[in-house]
Amino acid sequence: MSTDVLWSPPNTAFSETAMARFALANGFDPHDYDTMHRWSIGDLGAFWSALWDATEVLGDKGDRAFVADESAWMTDARFFPDACLNLAENLLMRGPEHEPAVFEVQESGAETMVTRAELRTRVARVAAGLTSAGINPGDRVAGVMPNTIDGLVAAMATIAVGGVWTSCSPDFGKAAIVDRIGQVGPKVLFAAPSYQYGGKAHDISARIAEVVGEIPSITTVVQSGDGEVAELKTTRQEAFGEDAPLSFARLPFDHPAYILYTSGTTRIPKAIVHRAGGVLMQHLKEHVLHGDVRSGDRVIWYTNTAWMMYHWMISALGAGAAVVLYDGAPILKTPTGLDPSPLWTLTERLKVTHLGVSPKYLATLAAEGYHPGERHNLSSLRSLLACGAPTLPHQFDWVFQAVKQDMSFASISGGTEILGSFLIGSPLHPVRRGQLTVPALGHAVAVLDERGAPCIGRRGELVCTEPFPSMPLTFWGEGGDARYRATYFGDRSEIWTHGDVAELTCTGGGYVHGRSDNTLKPGGVRIGISEIYAVCETYPEIDDFLVFGASHEGDEEVVLCLKPSGGSTIDGDVITRIRRQIRNEASPRHVPARIHLVADIPYTINGKRVEGAARTTVAGGVVKNLGSIANPACLEEYKILRREEAL
Repeated sequence: MSTDVLWSPPNTAFSETAMARFALANGFDPHDYDTMHRWSIGDLGAFWSALWDATEVLGDKGDRAFVADESAWMTDARFFPDACLNLAENLLMRGPEHEPAVFEVQESGAETMVTRAELRTRVARVAAGLTSAGINPGDRVAGVMPNTIDGLVAAMATIAVGGVWTSCSPDFGKAAIVDRIGQVGPKVLFAAPSYQYGGKAHDISARIAEVVGEIPSITTVVQSGDGEVAELKTTRQEAFGEDAPLSFARLPFDHPAYILYTSGTTRIPKAIVHRAGGVLMQHLKEHVLHGDVRSGDRVIWYTNTAWMMYHWMISALGAGAAVVLYDGAPILKTPTGLDPSPLWTLTERLKVTHLGVSPKYLATLAAEGYHPGERHNLSSLRSLLACGAPTLPHQFDWVFQAVKQDMSFASISGGTEILGSFLIGSPLHPVRRGQLTVPALGHAVAVLDERGAPCIGRRGELVCTEPFPSMPLTFWGEGGDARYRATYFGDRSEIWTHGDVAELTCTGGGYVHGRSDNTLKPGGVRIGISEIYAVCETYPEIDDFLVFGASHEGDEEVVLCLKPSGGSTIDGDVITRIRRQIRNEASPRHVPARIHLVADIPYTINGKRVEGAARTTVAGGVVKNLGSIANPACLEEYKILRREEAL
């Protein structure tokens, strides 16, 4: 076995997983993923039709699975143009009525469970309320909700009646909320006046009132949880609607279901409209085939209600699984230090089978010396997943040493734009150190070099060359189609350019090195920042870090900002060791020309480092949308970073 293989699937996987059964049903050897993948991108109609049948989609498929347009191969391609379905019906009407559907776990440990029958009843009641409030197919309904059952019920009820759901997390500021849901003109707002995080209650009732005051389209406010919005006439969610039979508006495949938003750190966030059928097919493929999620499984991704992974997670209901909604901080501060136990405690107690987290979370556990496998019974856990940033090679080692050996680990990469993954895990493939496992079925993933030629083993632009159902329907607002096409097809006509620097490997997997707009070119040579981050991760003296480029004498130089760990000192010896290690493990061009010690690192409200905002600030520019940054005040320090004062 190759030394980079950390886990291999058992022999039973090639007969007992859904991916294996799907392969055999369509005439493929489960050991020959490459051939099945080529079929999935070479005969699009046959593949997606077979997936519809295998996952028993509820709805009318129609006679056509794929209709090509030779003049606009990707942007005007149509999937299932004759189909009618409802996304909520496919998520809610799976599994026996008495089985658990949703577990809600609070930061305090308080737990609530609803069965599938109870969930359907609650959705039916709220759906009736939405109909009475004048929601018709295509109307928008918004949420500013924590990760609770009430939030899930509101989303499913909206989609059940044909409405379009859009949401923000309650920790978003007023400007961030208005910049997002204000674009799309919702009629109804579901809101929680307070939420718990980090052991504290946060009252946002005044913020909710301000949001409603700035979005005139909102005519009905439905509130959930503790607290009151005194300035507004509201209805409690438990009193909204009336007992009614649960029914679903079956609508065309391309009918919109969700509107999600880009990070918006340089301008107003783009409002991405996702079609119901595309979301359903993408998520069933990822959960059932790639994740091997089965009826009775229990799935959690640590997320908030605004992030794409929330929408991805709740689609596990469509695979017959229960979903676990955790509301609160994943790591708690206590008088004696950090407590990383919450997610692992609920994994043990609820017998979670699939757990999703971020690489940053894993790094914090490693820095704390917290080994979940030694502290918790994780016998139920079959798969650990990570996304949000590149997962570094040494983190793969840590996962199998500190969590569990007899499970799959998948670093996955995709985006809000596709509500899914281009590179993903597989129950039929080994886990290789540092690698994303495989290109997803149905996605013609390639990496193009600077000539525009596909390459293996070298970095380039991540692209997708064939259409797929979860491509956005449009961007909301005036000129939305043109803006959508310019964003993803402007660089290469009818080829999706994702904006990531990636690398495919000869073993069939790949790496994502970061966003293309974070690529640096010192001396005109293109380099990524992930190798620098990989070195910084290994220093306990460093709590966090950020890399970006700065112009100097007609060239670009590498700037590294370091946030020291509490009680640690980053002295000249540490700086020398960091530079030496970067030179040895990456290249001389990766070595930072400037290193600054800072008090904090800027992050988006969705938890991603904001290299671009730091770069703009250091260059003397103005960050156009501070509302998308969780901690914008920290950028004041970056305004005064001077080259001559660098370490």
